[in-house]
Amino acid sequence: MKMVVGVMVLGQLLTRLLLAAHVGDRLAAARRILRDVPLIDGHNDLPWNIRKFLKNQLRDFKFEDLRDAHPWARSAWSHTDLRRLKDGMVAAQFWSAYVPCSSQYLDSVQLALEQIDLIRRLVNKHPQNMVLVTTAAGIEIAHKEGRLASLIGVEGGHAVGNSLAVLRMLYELGARYLTLTHTCNTPWADCSTVDEPGQVPHIGGLSNFGKSVVLEMNRLGMMVDLSHVSVPTMLDAMHASRAPVIFSHSSAHALCNSSRNVPDHALRFLARNGGIVMVSFYPHFISCGEKSTLQDVAAHINHIRKVAGIDHIGIGAGYDGINLTPVGLEDVSKYPDLFAELLARGWSEKDVQKLAGLNLIRVFKAVEQVRDRMAGEGIEPLEEEIPRDDVIGRLYCRYPITPSTIP
Repeated sequence: MKMVVGVMVLGQLLTRLLLAAHVGDRLAAARRILRDVPLIDGHNDLPWNIRKFLKNQLRDFKFEDLRDAHPWARSAWSHTDLRRLKDGMVAAQFWSAYVPCSSQYLDSVQLALEQIDLIRRLVNKHPQNMVLVTTAAGIEIAHKEGRLASLIGVEGGHAVGNSLAVLRMLYELGARYLTLTHTCNTPWADCSTVDEPGQVPHIGGLSNFGKSVVLEMNRLGMMVDLSHVSVPTMLDAMHASRAPVIFSHSSAHALCNSSRNVPDHALRFLARNGGIVMVSFYPHFISCGEKSTLQDVAAHINHIRKVAGIDHIGIGAGYDGINLTPVGLEDVSKYPDLFAELLARGWSEKDVQKLAGLNLIRVFKAVEQVRDRMAGEGIEPLEEEIPRDDVIGRLYCRYPITPSTIP
């Protein structure tokens, strides 16, 4: 009897050793893939945390390693530093120039400029590890150099202040996507909250001006980001856009019916558009609750692959903008574990490469090609009226600027 028990224990031990070896092999394969192709994450909110914690002061910001630094080490919102980005083999990061909805009609343009300035200063402070990138080719070059390609995405259409001129200037400063809304409607686009029970759409999608914003982004070569928008806005934007669109940090509505996620009919339309959903890791978008796992994230990726196709998936975790993370994906160092899980589920290395970054590079290049084609067609910047001088004069008379009103 003792011999039988001993054989059983030995068998279980051997099984565990074999499983561990397989896990190690898959993790090694995932790391090899990420050495060959750039891992691109579509959304990280670190810049807003720097604003919250440090008032955008970088002098004493030790970005090399924040794991033991105050207040980052104790914050549920902190998941990113250079050491963990390197451990996670992140090659390119879209940093979010986030603009809160409370600033709409007030100082949203100023806040966007301040956050873009912060991102640029952060990159310039770490030239050995980071480089500002504004093109698809730039991502590939930075990957070969071993530096983190740092890109800027503006989160919240109210950041343009209802002005195409401001949109153009944001592009000139390096912004390469604009999220059309955040959690509030703009005068020209509905956000996702209008899809929630009991809510009433403001516009019913995009207004004519909203479609002009999309076309001007096409002309500039700026990616149209549809995370946070309502379903009618998604569909209107995909109809209007000449270029593929992105969802920088969203997941599958079929698996979690959050209004922030993408329903299957929009996923099928996205495949025809040529765009990409970069899957978010936020548990409320993954499991519709406070707890989720790496395996749950993999299920969302698999669902989007099944509905839209392998060419239309990416990664947009949303780290530093979420206070809950899935078990197994606690911070930016954990990406290889996710790719190892997908290999365990039968994904080919070629498909993992597409998810990691090749899909986003394809979309980015397509956006640039549309820009070049529109330039070749002689399409000029869309013009809009600004208030007449006498209107501005009346405003100044009503609100005179005097030394006492200057802050």
